[in-house]
Amino acid sequence: MAPTQALAFSPADEGEELQRAELYGLLSRLWFAPPDAELLAQFAVAATQAPQPGAFLEEPWQQLVAAFRATTPEQARVEFESLFVGTGKAEILPYASYHLAGALNERPLVDLRQALVGLGLASAAPEGETEDHVAFIFEVMRYLIAGDDLAVCNLEQQRRFFRAQVQTWVGTGLCEAVEASAQARLYAALAQFTRAFVEVETQGFDLIE
Repeated sequence: MAPTQALAFSPADEGEELQRAELYGLLSRLWFAPPDAELLAQFAVAATQAPQPGAFLEEPWQQLVAAFRATTPEQARVEFESLFVGTGKAEILPYASYHLAGALNERPLVDLRQALVGLGLASAAPEGETEDHVAFIFEVMRYLIAGDDLAVCNLEQQRRFFRAQVQTWVGTGLCEAVEASAQARLYAALAQFTRAFVEVETQGFDLIE
């Protein structure tokens, strides 16, 4: 898989699957590091109206765009570090093992690595990070939607990976923890949108089962 990159916002007419993939890529980028000036400039011109007015994601997307338009790279960096870096132990740990097992590097990480082997994917976690970081997991979902290997990049593999690696903890664990933090403003908006997006994806996979 290619390293996580800042992705451009997809126009509404490019297709639902491309939009899904780009949303996963964008979320991966935002959860991995604070936005730089280039990414904030994209938010400055991003559309705020959903393709279907009143759609479930429209309000949280508008709030996300507004929050990123109202911040600076320095403000974003300070908030990111206060939440996810800290001094000693960070306030919030964006790792599946922590939210599912109560500690880092536990069984959920082992299970994820086994799932990646089953998909034929070598670890591409950034140096110093483990594969159960939410940004890496979102990047895998982006690949499963947009990749060229149809034996791996198909709806059934998306469904299995999402059920096991996203649905189990991202919305009810990570996002709720961020939204509850007194230090979160920009990332509270990101958590709210992420949780809503996970709910939409969950409902979508429900329909095909």
